[in-house]
Amino acid sequence: MHDQPKYKPLAASTFFADGKAARPQVPETVARGQLKMDRHFYTGRTGKELAATFPFPVTKEILARGQERFNIYCTPCHGLLGDGAGMVVERGFRRPPSFHIDRLREAPPGHFFDAITNGFGAMASYGSRIPPRDRWAIAAYIRALQLSQHAPLSDVPAEERSRFGAEQ
Repeated sequence: MHDQPKYKPLAASTFFADGKAARPQVPETVARGQLKMDRHFYTGRTGKELAATFPFPVTKEILARGQERFNIYCTPCHGLLGDGAGMVVERGFRRPPSFHIDRLREAPPGHFFDAITNGFGAMASYGSRIPPRDRWAIAAYIRALQLSQHAPLSDVPAEERSRFGAEQ
């Protein structure tokens, strides 16, 4: 194959009318692995609105992956509990909002996906560093954190309530 006739990149050509060996891309060509048809999954939106649902079922494995990624990427600013008391705050940087305020507890999951993807306020974009599935896993874990801090006692199984000193 090395010793066959071929054009080198950007070499001149007498074969093509424009005199160039390099050919332009075919319009609307999509590179392998770059076809992103599922708008919900890749943008966190359904139509123009932020997605109110997750694009796949949230399982125990997804939550575990979300916790792992959250601990790596989010805890430096947001803290382990998502209360905005991360290490960077202790070093004098601006405190991010707690995930436990009403505005963020009521925000759709697409809001968290979008903020991770594009950044929000002083937060940088993580879209190039965290794959979409992991961004959704982090959003699911944030929901679990929010529930852990605001769950009513009625959500706790009766046999477990005694551990919290609650009446059966």
